[in-house]
Amino acid sequence: MTSPSDSATKSPLRVGVIGAGVMGTNHGRVLAGLPGVMLVGIVDPLEEHRNRAVELIGCRTFSTVDELLLAGVDAVTIAAPTHLHHEIALTCLGRGIHSMVEKPIASTVAEGREIVAAARKAGVTLMVGHVERFNPAVAAIKQAIRNEDILSIGITRVGPFPPRMSNVGVVIDLAVHDIDLIRWFTDSEITEVQPQLSSAIAEREDIALLQFRTASGVLAHINTNWLTPFKARTVTVATRGKYVMGDLLTRQVTECFGFKADGSYSMRHLPVGHDEPLRAELIAFLNAVRTNGVPAVTGEEGVASLEIAIQCLEQPVKAAAGGRKPPLRAAG
Repeated sequence: MTSPSDSATKSPLRVGVIGAGVMGTNHGRVLAGLPGVMLVGIVDPLEEHRNRAVELIGCRTFSTVDELLLAGVDAVTIAAPTHLHHEIALTCLGRGIHSMVEKPIASTVAEGREIVAAARKAGVTLMVGHVERFNPAVAAIKQAIRNEDILSIGITRVGPFPPRMSNVGVVIDLAVHDIDLIRWFTDSEITEVQPQLSSAIAEREDIALLQFRTASGVLAHINTNWLTPFKARTVTVATRGKYVMGDLLTRQVTECFGFKADGSYSMRHLPVGHDEPLRAELIAFLNAVRTNGVPAVTGEEGVASLEIAIQCLEQPVKAAAGGRKPPLRAAG
């Protein structure tokens, strides 16, 4: 795998960012500081977003995707609202431009599959931005359970209601991260979904208790809401040989092992890195572009996690209505 220092000695990659909201501006900030990268500019139709990007990053801005593409780019990151992912990705991929699409990959599974097919047809790199995989605490948990017989996984991702979130609920905004982690930790597909959803203060679901079973037999659950006054992000994994606890915010990971018949056991803190997850993610994407390698999170993986998230949204509706309703969209 190519390192950032290796990349600096090669021709710089011309990279653009589409979307200058909070996430897109962060993309621009990180890309502007990476060796071997030329940040061509950031696209956003809103002048206030463009002005903020200029102020924070000092980069060139564009009001349309076409303007960015005319300026010439090798790769783009797409951090626009979810409902625009499909159109933007097809435009970029159709022009042979390597693309990283923020999660969720699209509003519907069908749109996601079209994006995957377009990347395959164009022969370019497509990666999905499931940034939590690049959290050093998550990486430490993944390493700790490697080759272990996993029995169960529990994930809590809660916090206060985000004022800027209006047309998407906690399943798409938050739980899709953890659906991806469950699939990644277990290297297995989710085959059973049992969701419990409620809307306490928002139009869409703001409380979700989700239970899953994977093809490999692992039981998993996700507890997520927008009703907790503080953020909490925790993961626990039980295997036959150990119990691993991770706090994704403090980045502390603890392993319990050596269980004895008298109830005693040993405990240790695991080493955890200090990388910025977004920086690690963008480096992984650009390395895949340079080496024509398999990206860290493939388009197919992004579609699979979206499909499970949408199943969580559809299932209670179908049960309550007694009939099939049109597929819900992952609005964003």
